[in-house]
Amino acid sequence: MLELATTLQGQTIQNRVREVGINPNHWYAVAWAHDLKAEKILSVRIWNQPIALFRDSQNQVQAVENVCPHKGVAMDKGKVQGDTIACGYHGWEFNGQGDCVGIPYWNEGQKLPCAQMRSYPVQEKYGLIWLFPGDRTLSELETPPNIPEYDDPKCLMIPIGAEFKAHFSICNENTMDVFHGYLHQNLQGWFDPVLLKLRETEHAVTAEYQVSYKGVLTKLLGLSESGGMTTKIISVDYQYPNYINKLEGVSSLYLMRLPISETESRSFAMMFLRLPIPVWLLTPLRRTLQPVILHLLFLPFLHQDIEMIESEQENYLKDPQRRYVEVNPAIIAVQRLIVKQFDRYRKTLQ
Repeated sequence: MLELATTLQGQTIQNRVREVGINPNHWYAVAWAHDLKAEKILSVRIWNQPIALFRDSQNQVQAVENVCPHKGVAMDKGKVQGDTIACGYHGWEFNGQGDCVGIPYWNEGQKLPCAQMRSYPVQEKYGLIWLFPGDRTLSELETPPNIPEYDDPKCLMIPIGAEFKAHFSICNENTMDVFHGYLHQNLQGWFDPVLLKLRETEHAVTAEYQVSYKGVLTKLLGLSESGGMTTKIISVDYQYPNYINKLEGVSSLYLMRLPISETESRSFAMMFLRLPIPVWLLTPLRRTLQPVILHLLFLPFLHQDIEMIESEQENYLKDPQRRYVEVNPAIIAVQRLIVKQFDRYRKTLQ
């Protein structure tokens, strides 16, 4: 682990980070599990790879490329038939391994043609569907992030999904950039941020900031009964390709990033709050509190972030050669990690 300087100073951003791809040799969250219904096909994309998800007869998730090897039709235009997925054009059936196992008009006893689509390692965990788009032999060496709060009855979990018309690097910098509290002034967000610590490894960048709060937010989160100013430590841990952020004694945020294309990204986030409410009362209130807190507290912050993120992407596309200046060393470290992960993957292809 490398300790980095926390001094704020001007550095030129290397625009290459806005063009790099992903390291696919990690588990990526691609959908909320409840969005994949039985006997339905869900289309998702990860870095320009179209993928069809479906549940087999045992309710296990299967993932195959969303392109039929017969005529190239999208498989999500077909239907699920027991343990197979059938193309909507000619009815060719494929199992979860991508093998063609049936053709409606094929002569019985005749060997089926060698038609196969790519399949992907996939698993359902923490209410999410996780997919490994890289070398499948490496899938057992990697794991999705551990989320111990998921089953903690003392925590209130708020699921937060978002879509961005932007490269994933821009989205990830926004998550690391605690200095943008200025944007959320009208929402009484955090203020007076100070970067205290910054560490970097081959797979992660971790920053610790000191931040201050006051007003309604401090009351809601139990930081201050009077709404007066209080200071806390927030740790922002970018464990490629996901984030784990913790606000001292108050909350944990697990943010899973899905890079869709060069200009599209999604996020699947879970915010766990430790509210000043006893468990016996919190349990029956969960379903009521979740949408209220989501819409009144988190979505206003998120919508402001999306506007800035997409504006940054729009102006980059207008002039990709323009140079920008950054002063937060944590952002430079995130950019370095994103490029490093992509370069590491490219070396495996040589």
